[in-house]
Amino acid sequence: MQNILITGGAGFIGSHLVRLMVNKYPQYRIINLDKLTYAGNLANLKDVEDRPNYLFEQVDICDFVAIQAIFEKYDIDGVIHLAAESHVDRSIKDPFAFAQTNVMGTLNLLEAAKRSWEGSFENKLFYHVSTDEVYGALKMGKDLFTEDTKYDPHSPYSASKASSDHFVRAYHDTYGLPIKISNCSNNYGSYQFPEKLIPLFINNIRHHKSLPVYGKGENVRDWLFVDDHARAIDLIYHKGKVGDVYNIGGFNEWTNIDLIKVLIKVTDRLLGREEGASDKLITYVTDRAGHDLRYAIDSTKLKNELGWEPSLQFEEGVEKTVKWYLENQEWLDDINSGAYQNCQPKG
Repeated sequence: MQNILITGGAGFIGSHLVRLMVNKYPQYRIINLDKLTYAGNLANLKDVEDRPNYLFEQVDICDFVAIQAIFEKYDIDGVIHLAAESHVDRSIKDPFAFAQTNVMGTLNLLEAAKRSWEGSFENKLFYHVSTDEVYGALKMGKDLFTEDTKYDPHSPYSASKASSDHFVRAYHDTYGLPIKISNCSNNYGSYQFPEKLIPLFINNIRHHKSLPVYGKGENVRDWLFVDDHARAIDLIYHKGKVGDVYNIGGFNEWTNIDLIKVLIKVTDRLLGREEGASDKLITYVTDRAGHDLRYAIDSTKLKNELGWEPSLQFEEGVEKTVKWYLENQEWLDDINSGAYQNCQPKG
């Protein structure tokens, strides 16, 4: 039985990956390691928490001694590292927390893996999940981020992720640690913490609250359905080349304002309201500091080498996503009230 450590597995993307791996690979023991910060929620994994091949450990990746103990306890064979501070607005307010978790936390995991596996890296792997924001920003047009795009981070968040990417590569080049890296575009889907745009706006539309749009809403993002991202991670982990980098994107660019109008249209329809009833909720607010104009990922390498491509058209994915949040209001209410934190184990 292989022992796979997934960090940040109680978060948005992590919980989808944990669920996929637990269900698809009964021969693996999946160890979900999560600090359970505000964004971690074990309610995201209720459907697999009793599976015999699933275990949870509440550990902070910044605690090197505790991380070493996990490697020793479970004889870890592989790491899929998703645990990170990831909200740009929070990084602007508290860059130290992002450097600590995203840089030093990653370094702790790398060093623990190296020490645990030293002498034989055979059948071992450290897979680091990163973001397209490390590449900086694109001008309007047809240019896309590729695996060879020069790093040019613009926010404390993206700078911390860029640094962690460099440490992962350095451990491969210096010590021979078997690694893989993927950089993904914006994710959407179920179980996303409601400070992020899509769940926040669905909830605000439902409750007739304002929809704050940065600047004129002209910033462009490439959107990727979270289940497709989890499939890509699974594929890269098992079939990707060691030491290589893969970009994961949806080939699905939307300006923020156009995305919001789609959300309004779908949510109003599913709530039985007249089309455009919630348009009046849109309010334009001062743009965020250092707000990158456009991100867009080129996933051609992933498609050509491993055969991956998105499974859903964006409109279909949005429909599924809006329905999920409207049908799981209790999950949203528990998070918005903070009640979910009272139901989690205490570290």
